[in-house]
Amino acid sequence: MKRFASQIFAVISLIGVLAGSAIAEKKKVVFLADGGKNSKTHNHIQGNAVLAAALENSGLGFETAQFKGWPKEADAFEGVDCIVIFCNGGGGHLVMKNLEQFEKLVDSGVGLVCLHYGVEVPKGKAGNIMLKGMGGYFETHWSVNPHWVATIEKLPKHPITRGCTPFVQNDEWYYHMRFAPEMKGVTPILSAHPPKETMKRADGPHSNNPHVRKSMAAGEIQHIGWAYERPGGKGRGFGTTGGHYHATWDDDNWRTLVLNAITWTSGVEVPEKGVSSAKNPVSGAK
Repeated sequence: MKRFASQIFAVISLIGVLAGSAIAEKKKVVFLADGGKNSKTHNHIQGNAVLAAALENSGLGFETAQFKGWPKEADAFEGVDCIVIFCNGGGGHLVMKNLEQFEKLVDSGVGLVCLHYGVEVPKGKAGNIMLKGMGGYFETHWSVNPHWVATIEKLPKHPITRGCTPFVQNDEWYYHMRFAPEMKGVTPILSAHPPKETMKRADGPHSNNPHVRKSMAAGEIQHIGWAYERPGGKGRGFGTTGGHYHATWDDDNWRTLVLNAITWTSGVEVPEKGVSSAKNPVSGAK
């Protein structure tokens, strides 16, 4: 009887160890958004909510936290594996008043995912941190932000593209990003040829410039979604310029690709068929 009891105790202990291990292996993703408007465009809070819910329900062991603005809580980034930033960019970007902490997070190996306007920060220190963390960003007087229909004719073989097929999406696709020198560590994920009509606007910080005209004249394909592996294995990053319209989260290819990207950037193996999820439950938001 004593032997049987000890065996039972051993089994219970093993279960406890395995359960504890499973909890320890959970990946933490922190979502940052700004604004509170429930609208059809730049709906950062609800866009993050769609992605966070899908990760929580994926069965891949994610725990998520969502914040409006840069977190004031001292433990907000404790144990974080990946930060997803979906916010207005430029000088009002959420990182601008928190560059020191932002850089420390990147330097510590925390993954970084930026969506749509969240890929734009001012050139200089902020831009350099973005390059270090994500391998690319929107640089004014270099990158442009027109609306156009992107035809993604093919997808590269990469964990981020699992379960996805080429697709067409109408969006405010920024292009001609500033990438790491010689694209070192950068893998283009979404690429397309913008129509010539996107070049009709006058020169300006976001609208047109000689650099993008030269690239377009040369027929260069434009990368509008990319993966990044930092030197020395110090973390991963992913950026994409799509996501202007909230309804895009209804598209299975787009939603799956972004969920795959967050998963990959967090250091989790992406399922062969991609991260499964339901359609966007708040697509009708106005």
